[in-house]
Amino acid sequence: MTVLRSAVDSAAPEFLHNREAMLDKIAAIDAEHAKAVAGGGDKYVARHRERGKLLARERVELLLDPDSPFLELSPLAAWGTDYQVGGSLVTGIGVVEGVECVVNASDPTVKGGAINPWGMRKGFRAADIAAQNGLPTINLVESGGADLPTQKEIFIPGGRTFRDLTRSSAAGVPTVALVFGNSTAGGAYLPGMSDHVVMVEDRAKVFLGGPPLVKMATGEESDDESLGGARMHASVSGLADYLAADERDAIRLGRRIMARLNWRKKGPAPSADYAEPEHDAEDLLGIVPTDLKTPFDPREVIARVVDGSDFDEFKPLYGASLVTGWARLHGYPVGILANARGVLFSEESQKATQFIQLANQANTPLLFLHNTTGYMVGKEYEQGGIIKHGAMMINAVSNSRVPHISVLMGSSYGAGHYGMCGRAYDPRFLFAWPSAKSAVMGPQQLAGVLSIVMRAGAEAKGQPYNEEHDAAMRAMVENQIEAESLPTFLSGMLYDDGIIDPRDTRTVLGIALSAIHTQPVRGAESFGVFRM
Repeated sequence: MTVLRSAVDSAAPEFLHNREAMLDKIAAIDAEHAKAVAGGGDKYVARHRERGKLLARERVELLLDPDSPFLELSPLAAWGTDYQVGGSLVTGIGVVEGVECVVNASDPTVKGGAINPWGMRKGFRAADIAAQNGLPTINLVESGGADLPTQKEIFIPGGRTFRDLTRSSAAGVPTVALVFGNSTAGGAYLPGMSDHVVMVEDRAKVFLGGPPLVKMATGEESDDESLGGARMHASVSGLADYLAADERDAIRLGRRIMARLNWRKKGPAPSADYAEPEHDAEDLLGIVPTDLKTPFDPREVIARVVDGSDFDEFKPLYGASLVTGWARLHGYPVGILANARGVLFSEESQKATQFIQLANQANTPLLFLHNTTGYMVGKEYEQGGIIKHGAMMINAVSNSRVPHISVLMGSSYGAGHYGMCGRAYDPRFLFAWPSAKSAVMGPQQLAGVLSIVMRAGAEAKGQPYNEEHDAAMRAMVENQIEAESLPTFLSGMLYDDGIIDPRDTRTVLGIALSAIHTQPVRGAESFGVFRM
């Protein structure tokens, strides 16, 4: 056993200061999450309940196995925009009759569940997760279709929703639709393209065009039930496979569908005899400094996340700014890359490249723990080959075929974000701590670069440089980049899959790894040309 020891002093003033700062950040994130949970607000929630209907999250809770976890995804989608936080859609991973699934639930208290641009993107991300990990999808549907004022942003890309459903079916991965209310216009194709469909009697309405549109288009008089009611679809059109008496009955039927799938995971099972970490997860609150320029030892994080705090470090004396090594997490093997002192040098890049290749050779998923300011700059490092060495690392990350998970703990700046498997490199999951920040570079550095460029431009033209204007410009740019680096902003843009409490990291990673192992884990057999 190679159990990590801890040097954390939970009574130290610096630790306590960091802890309080982290708790404040968590409270702020919780307040934003509450906005998503509130849906369309008290008025529309009350109206929904008066109609005898369950809320979106209540439907999800009844669908899932009792006392099983639900890993909600992208809960802050649309944060900072004019749209409701959450994007009128609840998405996540949960267990239904022992089967891990992606669950999507329309929130009808937000504009009748109509899909806006951010809800659409959130749905796309959930579909990507389902496809990459081979997870069945259950859609809890009550949506008026597209948010029509935003049709120019939705109509063209929105067809991907239905494409994804049919591709899932073709891949042998089941899709289920439980229709509680409206599923109209383009939304009618959601049950139409699902493998299994349940509709609630006297509630579900599924048609391409409602009575007013039919009247305008054809002159035909019709009503909701004859045109697209649940009983009609169950007895006449055949679109509904099951007719539910009410919402709870629909959920019961959905659970029975999942129970009859005879679903088996194809990936390797975890070890059953794993141990909990030796060190307390509560300590994760005080490990990250409030000033992200101050480095911290990621081994302290690893010791509180992996099984038994047992970690076999790879190349511990080489490239010390990047910690690499092997561990297990909830019984699943993982290779870990964690930034130690922020900057990535040539040695760290080469070390990472070799480690990623070894993980692919061993068919072992990779976990990236971010706290990097990027690759080192300067004449000495350029001459030493930092570009080609950084390119090796990015090449390895790009062409690695084992599943990747990224967690942004602190800084994740510049090309270091790429080398550590940022969003553009398709990690299976990417989460952020409330302390995380990500941008092309730090606010002060970016503002300083702009100042230098503008100053040089003025000198080249022989013009005096306005120092007062420079100071105002730097302050404005710093404030803008700081705001755009914050995890709430990035999460609202769907650049992560959610901001998590550091204490929940082990649980969240365990759920992610379990989902990943629905499919076999196989490494790459070749990589691109490494510039040596």
